[in-house]
Amino acid sequence: MLLFRASLAIVLSAALIASPALASIPHRASTRSHFHKLRKAAKKSHRLHGQQAIEPARVTEIQQALIREHYLSEEPNGEWDTATSAAMQKYQADQGWQTKLMPDSRALKKLGLGPDYSEAINAKSATFSDPPPVSTIPASQAAGFAAAAGTNH
Repeated sequence: MLLFRASLAIVLSAALIASPALASIPHRASTRSHFHKLRKAAKKSHRLHGQQAIEPARVTEIQQALIREHYLSEEPNGEWDTATSAAMQKYQADQGWQTKLMPDSRALKKLGLGPDYSEAINAKSATFSDPPPVSTIPASQAAGFAAAAGTNH
């Protein structure tokens, strides 16, 4: 029994000593598995993101606005063709904005085609009045505004 215990102790201590050395051997995945992972990652990266096309009704609205602003001379046809794209790029360039393949949101707003809030929850009851005149603001409050803005008026 003593011999068995001694043998077992030697085997276990040898295993404990050898395990860090065996753990440091780098494991190489098979090239087939590695290639499969790369191919799968490449597939994901080629997926298209964002809006890919503009609805024909929206294209017609944009074309009508570009005609109104004298950037497009053709009749609206609802297709984002080369003439429409070129007109939009020219319009954006004339405004000093970046020209893109798709219309810039600032360009759409300036053409009067921004978001429609007529169906918003408070669209019927909301009031948008002008702010009160500067002369009605108390002097101490106006001085606080001037100090916060960094002006001394």
